[in-house]
Amino acid sequence: MRRSTGLLLVSVLGLSATACGSGNPATPSAGAGGAKAVTITVACQPAKSAPKERQAWDDDVATFMKAHPGVTVKSTDQQPCFDPKTFGPKLAGGQMETVFVVPVTNYDDVISQGQALDITQYTGTIKNWNDLRPDVRELVTKDGKVYGVPNVHYGVGLVYNRALFTKAGLDPDTPPKTWAEVREAAKKIAALGPGYVGYGEYSGGNTGGWHFTQAIYGRGGSILTPDNKKAAFNSPEGKAVLQNLHDMRWVDNSMGNKLLVGWESLMMAMGSGKVGMMLGAPDVVTDVVNKFKGNVADYGITGFPEAKASLSGGEAFMINPKATPEEAKAGLEWIDFRYNTVGKGRFDFARGKAIGNPVGVPDNAVYGDSATGKAIQADREKNASLPVTNYAPYVQAAATIPPKAEPVHAQELYAILDVVMSGVLSRKDASVDQLLADAETKANSMLAAKG
Repeated sequence: MRRSTGLLLVSVLGLSATACGSGNPATPSAGAGGAKAVTITVACQPAKSAPKERQAWDDDVATFMKAHPGVTVKSTDQQPCFDPKTFGPKLAGGQMETVFVVPVTNYDDVISQGQALDITQYTGTIKNWNDLRPDVRELVTKDGKVYGVPNVHYGVGLVYNRALFTKAGLDPDTPPKTWAEVREAAKKIAALGPGYVGYGEYSGGNTGGWHFTQAIYGRGGSILTPDNKKAAFNSPEGKAVLQNLHDMRWVDNSMGNKLLVGWESLMMAMGSGKVGMMLGAPDVVTDVVNKFKGNVADYGITGFPEAKASLSGGEAFMINPKATPEEAKAGLEWIDFRYNTVGKGRFDFARGKAIGNPVGVPDNAVYGDSATGKAIQADREKNASLPVTNYAPYVQAAATIPPKAEPVHAQELYAILDVVMSGVLSRKDASVDQLLADAETKANSMLAAKG
């Protein structure tokens, strides 16, 4: 699940010295040598409410078209790029762009339903294809055929407000490593006064179940049995997650008294500067700063407490199966330019810094420690607009924590687990055992129906 899809992309954008105007460009004439003119539609243009990022995108479109005579790029500005409410109907109705984004939880469904083009013969168009992490490439591969270009890969850690740590008498350079330490830090932050929340958590909008999954993975538990046929979260690890939240909420009073439902709710609270900690990937910092007006210098991220595994997620770009060979090639050339070239497009960190975006957050490990990955990180650090040391604990921890993918039928399971999270955070007398048992019954019924 990727709540910030699209927002992550704009975090590294920038504005070129000369503006090229917004909107879709005019269709050019046939390319050099009489090549057939091609028009492609592409997802993820930043919204009008982010004018600098949108202008940077439009500049990139103009640069790309100049380098590819005969190709017209038309942009879709839906933000976030992936919207669970519209994705299914849009896909089923054949309304997807030539180039569209798919979260990792939907890879199998899209591929198995024939809604993504087999691009095996075109992967050479992505110049750094072999530098993409093999495990990430494997996720878009089925039966030896490739169906997408990995675009984002992330692992979950503990995001925290360094300024609040200092204010509460905690050392921001030694963030919590255990849940007991998280609990103690949360109490001290909440004690700062009314409105301060030591630890923030979701309870609905599928984000509650998503965060429950993050927490149970960290403790070594699972959401499903290995064969994906039965629920596995009614376990000692699942009970530990809920009991810890119950005690922080009702015994320590360190979680505030407002239920946070949608993705925006906790991000907004974090941006207000009054929430001490939350689970999240590094792009949380980018979103909190860009979207919710947080002070970029205030935030840091560290490894997941006591992690036995960390939920990993991401997204890939796929090509509409209706695309002609010419459209598919042009679409992949766009993906290569915009999303996979060091120093260009989303990796133009100098441009991002120039327009005031937070640069320096290690928010995408899709290239790992390959030559391309190292070049990207070096350029990110060179143009950093924030202290990269704030994220060093996360980088160090992430290298040692095994990644674990989201479960199949993730959205349906998250909706069921929302009820569990809401129950423990809204009712002091809620029975952890009963909440998990009820959710287990519902999950098993859903899984049986799915076959």
